[in-house]
Parts: sequence; structure tokens; C-alpha cells
Amino acid sequence: MKAMILAAGLGKRLRPLTDATPKALADIGGVTLLEVILQRLAKAGVTEAIINTHHLAEKLTDFLENKQRLGLKVEISRETFFPLETGGGLKKAAWFFGDGKPFFLHNCDIFTELDLSALYQAHLNGCALATLAVKERPSKRQLLFAPELDLKGRFLADGNMTEWCGEPVKDPLKLAFSGVQVVSPEIFPLMTETGVFSIMDVYLRLAGAGSKIKGFRMDESYWQDIGSLAKLEVLRKYVAEKGIRI
Repeated sequence: MKAMILAAGLGKRLRPLTDATPKALADIGGVTLLEVILQRLAKAGVTEAIINTHHLAEKLTDFLENKQRLGLKVEISRETFFPLETGGGLKKAAWFFGDGKPFFLHNCDIFTELDLSALYQAHLNGCALATLAVKERPSKRQLLFAPELDLKGRFLADGNMTEWCGEPVKDPLKLAFSGVQVVSPEIFPLMTETGVFSIMDVYLRLAGAGSKIKGFRMDESYWQDIGSLAKLEVLRKYVAEKGIRI
């Protein structure tokens, strides 16, 4: 089983920490967030991972070379000139997923106790192109789902704007994406976008064309992003109190 960790972002909201440290290497209690993610993926059955890099790429590469004890074969996808965002970064790394099997796609700036194996199995059972871990929580960007958790659109709360993939759905479920997903490699020939682009834009386009993009509810699982220094401190406090359960 394979995985990709998205770690090329600049981490602007984490400055001044990220002036010298990639956000994936943020310390959350004696261990980096990247290590926790890799360990959790390994526990779920992942044996090979690819990590995209841009900002302070050398520090990430050096860190990974010195962490062979993690037990995973790790490749680097270097985005030299600028970050390609989630969709562009994945497309650049398409060569890595030649085994034809679904793979994890995991943001580097979130901590979660989500059952990754359950997410993967749900993806297999649902025969979807992609299965997104989603959660009922406050967010400026909400995805809209039909009751059976098929993606139907998105709602941008900061602009009070709704974007539908196709026909509007009455009383859709509003759920926030949690930064963890399972993707089938069949998506690559369908990614007509080029350059810098979001994977979510791809999903909305494909869902509108009839592809199955599913949600996987993880409402009971702890989740925290480190999108700001304040949020990083919230996570550090949680880890200090509860520990890290891989």
C-alpha cells in the first residue's frame, strides 16, 4: 500500500516558526507531526510513501534520510519553483502510483486519530474514485453531500456562496474536509487540469460529470489542524494531556 503526504506549502500562518522549520516538522511534544503521520500510515498497512516538498525542502529531505527507523520506503517529489497545490502536486507524483491500487493522500498539517484502515476499507467497499474523511465542525469551507455521502457541491461560508456539481440537493449535509483521503489511481487520466490547481476543484468537476466522490464521516475522531500558532498550541496541549495514540 502507498501514500502521499502533501508537505510543499509555505506555512505562512505559522511564521515565524516556519521561517526556519517546515510545517511538517513542527514539534508536537518531542516528536514531529510528520513522524506521527508516517507511523499512523505504516500501522494502516502503508509500506511506501512519497512526500512533496518546496519550502525548506533540504531540511525535510535531511530529516527523512536520518529517520530510516520509521520503516517506510520514502520518495521525494520536489516542487522546485513554486508549490503546485494539492492537485498539481499529486499529478506530478502520478508516476509513483503505478501499482494500480488505491492510496492515501494526507495533508502534513493535521493531526487526527481517525481509523485509517476503516477509511481505506470504506473506499474499497464504495467503489469510489476518491473517499474523503469529513467531519461536522465549524469551517469557512464546507463540502455538500447527499444523504448517502456522494459529493454534490461546496459552500463557502466566508462569501455565503454555494457551488453545485450538478442539480442542487435539498437539505445537503454540510461537512468539513479533514485533509485525509483515499484515492484510486484511475483519477490520473481524468485530471485534465495543469500547473497549480486544487484537488478539490478536480473532485467537483468529476462529481458533476458523474464520477463517484464519497465522504467518510469521522465525527467521533479527534482532529486538529496546525493552520496557525494558536492552533498548534491547542494540539500541543492535547498531546501533553492525552498522549499520542498511533
